[in-house]
Order: sequence, then structure tokens, then C-alpha cells
Amino acid sequence: MLDETFPAKFGDDVAPTEEWADEIRRLARQRGATVLAHNYQLPAIQDVADHVGDSLALSRIAAEAPEDTIVFCGVHFMAETAKILSPDKTVLIPDARAGCSLADSITADDLREWKTEYPGAVVVSYVNTTAAVKAETDVCCTSSNAVDVVASIPADRDVLFCPDQFLGAHVRRVTGRTNMHIWAGECHVHAGINGDELADQARAHPDAELFVHPECGCATSALYLAGEGAFPAHRVKILSTGGMLDAARDSQASQVLVATEVGMLHQLRRAAPEIDFQAVNDRASCRYMKMITPGALLRCLTGGTDEVHVDQDTARLARRSVQRMIEIGQSGGGE
Repeated sequence: MLDETFPAKFGDDVAPTEEWADEIRRLARQRGATVLAHNYQLPAIQDVADHVGDSLALSRIAAEAPEDTIVFCGVHFMAETAKILSPDKTVLIPDARAGCSLADSITADDLREWKTEYPGAVVVSYVNTTAAVKAETDVCCTSSNAVDVVASIPADRDVLFCPDQFLGAHVRRVTGRTNMHIWAGECHVHAGINGDELADQARAHPDAELFVHPECGCATSALYLAGEGAFPAHRVKILSTGGMLDAARDSQASQVLVATEVGMLHQLRRAAPEIDFQAVNDRASCRYMKMITPGALLRCLTGGTDEVHVDQDTARLARRSVQRMIEIGQSGGGE
């Protein structure tokens, strides 16, 4: 039972002890909730969750889970996506202030205005967008299936790709598509992992493999290193978070350099404990993800806060764009 072990206001000073973990699990059972945690969450949050993964995979798990309440430990657009796919369930986020710089880089009004410049264009939006933007979108994508989604669009149709400029550049490079227009948005964390520090790390660890998320500003630099022969091409892998986990399980390397948010290291080390995983930039930590603290999760399960709402019309339109992506296939692996 909840007692004096935990401060009355469940502040950020709540320690993630075994007693805390037991209390989280008890409260989740009592509330009839399943706890989902994104790969970038604090290790303690990942460890206490019922499921850990990328945002889309977790939202699909939420839709299939028998529980009526979903506690989404991630940022706000992720909880919105869970609500879109589970409209009859209660979706909670431990701190509604947990936003996303990438999702905030384009609004529904921005997208509507952009669409007027390219009549007849197909809008492809990364799942890392708000429900309102998804509602203005023709088809969503993840970083693992963005190439397939864009390739499925007739060659004579313009494509508006938003909001991540680095993922968009990766897709355009792979598909060779010349009529693809890319929104100039970015994740402040991934954009901050720059090419110079990646090159320095690669040269300092010449025997390592390199896992690079396509949202990173250094993705082009990674491919340049491989193309110039400065780093063996077969050891440079541009991967979604789910793809990183699959590659880790298959890897024969003794060391892997990882270019993405540092929370991902926890799952990678669990997936392949024999490999030395090191961050390309150990300062690449998302302050929004880290707003989901042990105290915030405890408060959420105790008081049923903060509930996420998406109006029915927006949810219906947004759900259509997500379902179109799923119909194309390979929607797992997420962002």
C-alpha cells in the first residue's frame, strides 16, 4: 500500500526503488491499466513497464491490450496516437507537459497552407506528429517504412514529406525521388548529433559498428564516411529504433557506436549484453522524455492524471492516415 515511503506530492525526488516498482505494479492492477514505455524513457521507467518499444508499436499494443486504461510513458503525440487507435480506452500520460520539438515544428495550419502550394500532392507525415497534423495527412510513415511508403506513391505525384528534414533527405536519397518536397523540421536531440563528432568517434573506434537513426543530423556524414572508405560500409547502418534492436541481436561486433537518444542504450544493452554500446553523443538526452519521472508515474496511477483527449473528427481522420500506412506493410520498427 502507498505509505510514507513516498512523498505526499509525488515529486521528482521519488526514488525508483523496488518498493516503488511494486507500488506501480499494484496500482496498475488496481486501475486495470497497462503501462507502456518508449525506448527513450529513463531506465527505471522502462524496467517497470509492461511493454517497451517505439511509439507506433506501443500504440498498436495498446489497441490490442485487454486493459481499459493505457498509461503511456512517452511524449504527448505518442499518447495521442494511442488514443487515436484506442478511442474507447482511457489514455493517461504521467506529465502532459512532455512535448516534442519535432512534432511542434509543424502545425495543422502550416500543413494546410503548404498543401495549397502543391495541389494534388500526397502528404506523407512521420508518426512523430500531432493528431491534428495526422488528420491533414494522406498517409503516415515510420522511419523504418518511410522509403516503402514514398515508393508506393505514383511517380508523377508530388510528395510533401513532413516534418523531419533529415529523415526526408534519407528517403529522397534512397528513392531518388525528385518531386519530393521536405519540411524543414527537426528533433533538437537528433539534430544535435553532428557529423564531426560522429567522424571523431568512428576514427577513434575503427573496429566498431555504427548504428545511426535517420532523424540524426549526422546520417549523411555516416554515409559519406562509408562512401569515402573512411569507415567500412558494411558496418554503417541507418536504422529505426526497432531496427537497432534487431541489428544488435544479430551483430557479431564487440562494440557499437549509437547515434540516437541515449535512452536507447538501455534496451540495446539488454538485447545484446555482450556488446559494448556507446553513445556517439552522451549528451543526446531528450528533456521531454525525461519529464516522465518515477514520481510522475506514481502520481498518474494514483490520481488518474493526465488524461489525453482527441476529438472524434480529428481522431477519425488521423486514424485513416495511420491505417493507410499499416496497409502498405512493414509498419513495425517504428520511429
